[in-house]
Amino acid sequence: MAQQPPPPSRTGSVGPPSAGGMGAPPATTPGGGGGQNSQQNLNQIVLEYLNKKGYNKTEAMLRKESLNVDAHGQPILTRIEDTGGRKWGQSFRLIKGWIEHSLEIYRPELVRLLWPIFVHAFLDCIIDCYTTDALAFFREYKGDFEAEQGQELRELEKISLPEHVQDNELATLYRQKKYRVSLSPMAFAVLVEFLEARDNEGGKVILNLINAHVDVATLTRAATARGLQKLMEEKEKSGRMGELGEDEGIQGHQPGSTNTDVHAVGTLSKLSLAPMPMEPDLMEDVKADLSHEDSVHPPVNGQSTLVDQFEENIKQEPADDAAPNRDQIPFPPSTARDVAMEVQKVKENRDRFRIEGRTGGIGPGLSVTMFTFHNTFDSVNCIEFSGDNTLAAIGTAESYIRVWSLDNRPLISPQDPPGSQPSSSRRLIGHSGPVYALSFSPSAAIPEHSSNGDTTASAAADSQPRYMLSCSADSTVRLWSLDTWTNLVVYRSHNSPVWDVRFCPHGHYFLSCSADRTARLWSTPQIAPLRIFVGHDSDVETIAWHPNGAYIFTGSGVGDKTVRVWSIVNGNQVRIFTGHTGNITAISCAPNGHLFASGDDKGEIMLWDLRTGRRIKTLKGHHKGGVWSLDWSVESSVLVSGGADKTVRVWDVQQNKEIQNKPNGDSVTKIDGATVGAASTTSKPGKAKGPVVSPDQISCFATKKSPVYKVRFTQMNLVMAGGACLEQA
Repeated sequence: MAQQPPPPSRTGSVGPPSAGGMGAPPATTPGGGGGQNSQQNLNQIVLEYLNKKGYNKTEAMLRKESLNVDAHGQPILTRIEDTGGRKWGQSFRLIKGWIEHSLEIYRPELVRLLWPIFVHAFLDCIIDCYTTDALAFFREYKGDFEAEQGQELRELEKISLPEHVQDNELATLYRQKKYRVSLSPMAFAVLVEFLEARDNEGGKVILNLINAHVDVATLTRAATARGLQKLMEEKEKSGRMGELGEDEGIQGHQPGSTNTDVHAVGTLSKLSLAPMPMEPDLMEDVKADLSHEDSVHPPVNGQSTLVDQFEENIKQEPADDAAPNRDQIPFPPSTARDVAMEVQKVKENRDRFRIEGRTGGIGPGLSVTMFTFHNTFDSVNCIEFSGDNTLAAIGTAESYIRVWSLDNRPLISPQDPPGSQPSSSRRLIGHSGPVYALSFSPSAAIPEHSSNGDTTASAAADSQPRYMLSCSADSTVRLWSLDTWTNLVVYRSHNSPVWDVRFCPHGHYFLSCSADRTARLWSTPQIAPLRIFVGHDSDVETIAWHPNGAYIFTGSGVGDKTVRVWSIVNGNQVRIFTGHTGNITAISCAPNGHLFASGDDKGEIMLWDLRTGRRIKTLKGHHKGGVWSLDWSVESSVLVSGGADKTVRVWDVQQNKEIQNKPNGDSVTKIDGATVGAASTTSKPGKAKGPVVSPDQISCFATKKSPVYKVRFTQMNLVMAGGACLEQA
């Protein structure tokens, strides 16, 4: 009997022959798409099998998942999160397009989110190793932020590898601290609703990014109304939303407060802003000299007596701010020189040119004396004037200091060789790097006395400055004697270039700041700092003193851009002010101690209230390099500024509601100083947009080729300005 053949084996089969098992013939189609039909047939067979067996849930799931598979069996990407490095660009395009077409009432707030989203989207793309996609994303959208964040963009542009994120200071700062943005509850609700509705189109990516790196603070209804009004006014004036909120940015704090808890209430500490109390002995000596002066030179034309003026100056009302405790800030005993200076201050205060409390943006006619230095070959880094208006000094990139006598008085030293020719200028050599800042010790302009038998202390004392401070790229601060014109002390503590140095208004103490991110308090007799102020996230570029000497101001640059106020008694921060979009280049506190101004390298000047921690207003007019110097009138009602745009500008400090409410205004000043209507501050459609000038500008004094390094109000309300002529300009 013949042997029967074995039954066909199915060990290689995964289904019935029609499903493509090993024993089944290959399926063919006229069009040659056998693979596609095979996949479809297989899916259909499996579905029929599940239906026959009653596996309804499994069948439904298979049908749902089959919709996300293409004809070749490859999954179809339905979520933007699965697109790799392109997801950040597509997500940013989604949120940017939605904000640009959102309701105008929400747009000014929502547009604030674009910058932190852009930064973190770029950094996330780099960290996930999608370098090509990250660089393409950066190039596509960086133009939207160049006007306000140009410096940050240049820092971020250096990043191309995940390792760079850790090494880059700006990137590290953004990754470690949340960027705070204030939104109204309704705007925030609309934003979240949109992102959740577009979950698979990029909404989830943006929502996760905001949750991880952005601190969204919702405002009350009243605060929202005020904020929207300011934003809309800003847009109407300049055509852009460039001005940051007071609590916006990396720092994230209540306006003015050092407390970073956004839910904290009433965290502002009370400041002692009144003048420093005068020593009792000094006060008696000053009164005696003033009384003698009144008897020798009686007041004329209805003037008050010097004694009455002095009493008015030192009078403290019960409602006034508290004065600092003199015992907590020790000073050397007063001398005849201090008496002479105080007497002269009273005289100048009485006889000064008085500026009205409200100028209305159309006056007053201030006088500005401009000192121009020629043949400097662009080597001047700083210019400084002495308090008695008799000396001017420059610090140069060639590491030396040059001092001139403004009244042509010979600058003589006891150490001069016999028979040497007297000169009205001196060169001081000692630094080994460029000199960045200078500061004269306090002095007063005491006129020469007639021979009338005057024997008071103020007649006998020498009021000229005795010392000068300088700082340099060599990381040192030097103290110079203006009697011998020699270097007395070298102060070494900073480990990076020292950008600025300032004498205390009362002398004895001084302040320095550096690229090492610190400011340091010194006393002239000691070579070690008394206080080190640490807190800024980048270079501390400029400093200033409060008039009473109890507080100091520090301003920083890239990545930080904050102004911080510190108490020299305990070294603590007492205020933080944010809002600048450029590096802070100048700070000046008003003589009344309540207001201060800060300027940046984008040409904006911001006025702040120390008591409330709030920004009062923003002054715009400088451009092309920014603001380099600021100073206040004696009444604290007028501010003067100088900058790289070769102009000196005078500003009305107080709010001018009349001008703001006028539809066309009538007191805006062009760059050349001419007065024009407010309508000229914004460009008309089809015309090039020119520099924006705030209606608070009173007047503008333009030079031809001289950037203005220094401006200063004298005690008589005369403005002194200094600049260096750029011959190639």
